Amino acid sequence: MSEDTRKLVIIGSGPAGLTAAIYGARADLRPLVIEGEPSSTSDQPGGQLMITTDVENYPGFPEGVMGPQLMADMRVQAERFGADLLTRKVSRVDLSDTPFGIWVGVPDTDEPTYTADALIVSTGARSLMLGLEAEERLIGHGLSTCATCDGFFFRDQEIAVVGGGDSALEEATFLTKFASKVTIVHRRDQLRASKIMQQRAFTNPKIEFAWNTEITQILGDDRVGGVILRDTTNGNKRELPVTGLFIAIGHLPNTALFDGQLDMDDQGYVVTGADRSTTSVEGVFACGDAQDRRYRQAVTAAGSGCMAAIDAERWLESRHR
Repeated sequence: MSEDTRKLVIIGSGPAGLTAAIYGARADLRPLVIEGEPSSTSDQPGGQLMITTDVENYPGFPEGVMGPQLMADMRVQAERFGADLLTRKVSRVDLSDTPFGIWVGVPDTDEPTYTADALIVSTGARSLMLGLEAEERLIGHGLSTCATCDGFFFRDQEIAVVGGGDSALEEATFLTKFASKVTIVHRRDQLRASKIMQQRAFTNPKIEFAWNTEITQILGDDRVGGVILRDTTNGNKRELPVTGLFIAIGHLPNTALFDGQLDMDDQGYVVTGADRSTTSVEGVFACGDAQDRRYRQAVTAAGSGCMAAIDAERWLESRHR
């Protein structure tokens, strides 16, 4: 099969990827967005907003908007300006030379499925979960991985946060603005968070700790109604009645596809240039949660997608001067 040559290919279709597609299409680059497969856990089309219910902090929606609806609207907008979308998963890339090789489906064929003059990586990241049966059912229904996104919905409620690092303590401290009590559930008797974050948590009257404890079950059919805690020292179990559960045990960027080809940091996030989307390979740009270990918000992802498309457009223009 001979490859299909494109000026611009975008891998990933969350807020970053689709914003890049909108800007790329308006620049007459006719980008191809390879958006992932619905059955995939690591490159869900539409990104993490597809498992988010009410999005209250995206500008332009005073009454809020459902995550899947926001992504559907972005998708239609990208197609309106001429972007092509392919609901498949990229299995392999070759960034050793231009045009870049991109394989969809079988990865060990000689010829790539597509080649691209420029490539935008917007494969996102995913929150690490506990691996409990109820997680998929209750995500967005009292179960969350983003305090900034969802904390407002838990005003005057008792909730729990799982984790012992800076992210968990930052989430817990933020949530005390709304919740009446926040219980931090940690499987050890010491936190790995920085000392300043620990001090803030220890001195916050709304925060309590469940030490040497892990969650074995999330209660509730259609909403979180509590959790079952197990003491890791003696195996004893008890119920903690909460109406919200925030999991803050880390994030994993979906960048394994680019191992050994793009520079990444120690957590696997693609390294980009200061105030730009350039990567270690000329002609490859990165945006969204695949390169953002700090903010991880839909609006910042969209902004970085705009940057990547503009950077790619200007780079392509520079090659033809």
